[in-house]
Amino acid sequence: MSEMKKIPTRDSYGAALAEAAKDYPNLIVMDADLSCATKTEEFAKVCPERFFNAGIAEANMVCVAAGLAAAGMIPFVSSFAMFTAGRAFEQIRNSVAYPKLNVKIGATHAGISVGEDGASHQCIEDIALMRVLPNMTVLSPSDDIEARACVKAALDLDGPVYLRLGRAAVPVINGADYHFEIGKGQLLKEGKDVTIVATGLLVSICLEAAELLKNEGIDAEVINICSIKPLDEELILASAAKTGRVVTAEEHLIAGGLGGAVAEVLSAKLPTKLTRIGMEDRFGESAPAEALLEKFGFTPAAVCARVKEACR
Repeated sequence: MSEMKKIPTRDSYGAALAEAAKDYPNLIVMDADLSCATKTEEFAKVCPERFFNAGIAEANMVCVAAGLAAAGMIPFVSSFAMFTAGRAFEQIRNSVAYPKLNVKIGATHAGISVGEDGASHQCIEDIALMRVLPNMTVLSPSDDIEARACVKAALDLDGPVYLRLGRAAVPVINGADYHFEIGKGQLLKEGKDVTIVATGLLVSICLEAAELLKNEGIDAEVINICSIKPLDEELILASAAKTGRVVTAEEHLIAGGLGGAVAEVLSAKLPTKLTRIGMEDRFGESAPAEALLEKFGFTPAAVCARVKEACR
């Protein structure tokens, strides 16, 4: 896996928006003075007349986007996840989700892999915040190809979308023929002993962990969940029924995120032993991304150890 090409999903996001400019004449991109970091500058280069810098005013940006959507445009608003899901939550709730307007939220720099920006900028609660909103679709791509596909899917969906993107470079695990569909998960590896359900940056890490588990005599099934809402309940339930054990993995608090979503499904429809890997009721720290992933157990070796424990 270490030899695979690595690309930050924020880069994929910017490139996909730039590519979509020609085919979607009603596409508008807005940013809150962070276009260099969110990569929306790529859209601005090819279509400056449809790019707007709202300044450090995320709440206002979302409200302007709501007005544009009501007028028939497809606005993408972009900033760090902490400033979209956090600072502009009220406006997303009342001005976008409540009237079900066609606004797309490109939230970059999610999770602890933001690194040295510190705990204040490491958004680990955004999936929970967005998942509880009626009418909101929540997508968390695992690599470059899936992130680009998510942008296209968001453009073609009529309604609010929250797109969670990262700063750290992640391996490209999907092929050029990969087909993404909102509401569908992806079975990456079949197994019989335990089901690992992962999202975002953790998908490639869990694939590496599954290889380590082979040496321990554990045959793990690995599922990539990009569409967290709506969730592919059918795939998760079928895998849980086969293996009898489920482990979720996410760069997010275990409360309210992917683990919470899977727990809700299993408890209601197929009670199954569940282990959740994620941030456990604490904030991150300021340190290089790799050091933080190591400290908080987001490495192949750490995931392997947690899955082994779950299989006892």
